[in-house]
Amino acid sequence: MKDRDKAVVGIGEALWDVLPDGKKIGGAPANFAYHVSQFGLPGLAVSAVGHDNLGEELTEKFSERGLNTDISVVEYPTGTVIVEVDEQGVPSYDIKQNVAWDNIPFTHELENLAKRTRAVCFGSLSQRNIVSRETIHKFLDAMPDDQDTLKIFDINLRQGFYTPELIEKSMEKCNILKINDEELVLVSRLFGYPGIDLKDKCWILLGKYNLKMLILTCGVNGSYVFTPGHISFVKTPKVEVADTVGAGDSFTAAFTAGILQGLSVEEAHKQAVAVSAFVCTQHGAMPVLPENLIHNHNSKTNI
Repeated sequence: MKDRDKAVVGIGEALWDVLPDGKKIGGAPANFAYHVSQFGLPGLAVSAVGHDNLGEELTEKFSERGLNTDISVVEYPTGTVIVEVDEQGVPSYDIKQNVAWDNIPFTHELENLAKRTRAVCFGSLSQRNIVSRETIHKFLDAMPDDQDTLKIFDINLRQGFYTPELIEKSMEKCNILKINDEELVLVSRLFGYPGIDLKDKCWILLGKYNLKMLILTCGVNGSYVFTPGHISFVKTPKVEVADTVGAGDSFTAAFTAGILQGLSVEEAHKQAVAVSAFVCTQHGAMPVLPENLIHNHNSKTNI
């Protein structure tokens, strides 16, 4: 099978973000798969919904967006998150528990998908329940075990739905870690790293878990990509922020697409920053990206 035919998977939560101006489809893995697909890669979202209207509607919305999915229907309600956005456009979340995406089954179809997956993105939130956690770990273990396979842990700490053990196990299973500055401070506290600066903490994690890359995002203060012996830094552009929902997922997707399509780390990093900045100017997590962002990315020029 050619690399371009292998799937790029987001696995975990698929849900409704209930915002002040109405509900929008969401969930980090679906956001990731959607944006990867915009770059011409075979993105696919893996999750679960309930036997309910919200589940039917969610599946229909994904289909309307042209997003390929492997979504199981289970005996739990479809997930919802109440999102409140402050004056700066920064969201806070009330994530409902014991819902469909907490109970993603590991099926024969999912195992076959894992075997032809070139890159996967997973987080900590979708592992808060043992059923989905075991499914995600089995999926990671079933993926091709070669140098080019990417296992991206976009840590995404939310509402205390994590433990040190969960984080450590995920770091051991990934080869790319994506983390923001606040999460890095929290993780350092959990694991007792000394009060050294953020870059030093990143080098420690890169070495300890034998990572290919560590992506550190620092909001308006820019972002870094650490690879053994090298750092890429890109400033965050100033934009008119509508909301920041899904911006981090679009960053991860654009970066992953860049690496898979042969861009250098620096080129993929610049493209990720440009894409996430655009998503911040739009409402909701899944806007259509403008041609110039995708064109620049695919042509390897003007980056």
